[in-house]
Amino acid sequence: MSNRMWGGRFGGGPDDIMEEINASIGFDQRLFAQDIRGSLAHCAMLADNQIISQQDADEICNGLKTILADIEAGNFTFSRALEDIHMNIEARLAELIGPTAGRLHTARSRNDQVATDFRLYVRDTIDHLSGQIVALIGALVAKAETHADTIMPGFTHLQSAQPVTFGHHLLAYVEMLSRDHGRLVDARKRLNESPLGAAALAGTGFPIDRHQTAEALGFDRPTANSMDSVSARDFALETMSAAAICATHLSRLAEEIVVFASPGFGFFNLPDAYSTGSSIMPQKRNPDAAELVRAKSGRIIGALNGLLIVMKGLPLAYSKDMQEDKEGTFNALDSLSLCLAAMTGMMETMTINADAMREAAGRGFSTATDLADWLVREAGLPFRDAHHVTGALVALAEAEGTELAALSLAQMQQADARITEDVFTVLSVENSVASRTSHGGTAPDNVRAAVAVWTAQLADMGDA
Repeated sequence: MSNRMWGGRFGGGPDDIMEEINASIGFDQRLFAQDIRGSLAHCAMLADNQIISQQDADEICNGLKTILADIEAGNFTFSRALEDIHMNIEARLAELIGPTAGRLHTARSRNDQVATDFRLYVRDTIDHLSGQIVALIGALVAKAETHADTIMPGFTHLQSAQPVTFGHHLLAYVEMLSRDHGRLVDARKRLNESPLGAAALAGTGFPIDRHQTAEALGFDRPTANSMDSVSARDFALETMSAAAICATHLSRLAEEIVVFASPGFGFFNLPDAYSTGSSIMPQKRNPDAAELVRAKSGRIIGALNGLLIVMKGLPLAYSKDMQEDKEGTFNALDSLSLCLAAMTGMMETMTINADAMREAAGRGFSTATDLADWLVREAGLPFRDAHHVTGALVALAEAEGTELAALSLAQMQQADARITEDVFTVLSVENSVASRTSHGGTAPDNVRAAVAVWTAQLADMGDA
């Protein structure tokens, strides 16, 4: 009895079900360029080592280049019956040049072939993502320079804590993204070994030169163990781990855009290009781009978890489970690329309401720590005593509905007689941020110095 939930999709029986579960061409066709690059390198090596004739190699290479051109032009028909990108290309090569096409697969397996393709793809994607991160860092550094003196509230627990500069706030994300860039660069170094020639799992008896193919494909060296070569996917896991951490950083920045662009804060104005309206409320400007960046971090983290779970119980060497490595990786890295592009666009085009930031920075007794520090530095109180005195003055200001700087000297001296008129020099938010000159502090001069350092470093990061 047929299952009506399945409809007629698998009406032909087990063969249809097997084709559906087994075929990967629907997603691995994007590996076509990497697959052909690997085949061209393998073919040249076979000819150079007299494993196949030069005439056969020339025919094969010409056929592969024709196939590449056809795929790039959209003139190639992919067949689900041929399972994957490797068999689709091999079958088309046989149509073009005949039985000679069968010589291409000498001394290799689909196992080392797909491992090579996948490494090439991840490596290419890392290069693209690294460039995008550098572009976003550049946008943040430029805005930090513009807003080196712009004062905003700094938060802990999303409660007003101490005044900071907006430039300093942005440079915190520059630090995060620079580590993201470094993780991707490190992952690239570790993955840059060639599995090609490991064959199914045990290597081959043909006199191949794996160093030649590794060099031809831009790898640093061939992988050292044939079983590890075909079964390792930690290069994808490491790359997705770096992607997940980066996505988490982008999500945090996106959350701040959502919060600070809301009417309750009014710090940011997002351009129309990165906002949407409401179907019913005409006044709304929704930060949808930022919200989707925030949401896509879940997709990226989920893809990492998915592949970890796929790999956790697999014995050596290759298992068909590994076919599940690509869709999640493709989706995660595509999503990160989109998020980086969207965030760069938002940071480049949003406008900043400096007046709203400055006003908010002065609320919530944000200079209380400056008062406590003054009591320690100028009046000689132990910090815990200074903390107590400051707390009493905050309570007094709160009871009177005013700010610390609005209290009179007499009121302050009721809390501690050692307070002098000089205390008022530290109670403005401008003086507060200007005083934070310690290494890594928020002072405007610190921000400008950090911007200069990052501007110089960006060129080196782009070359990494």
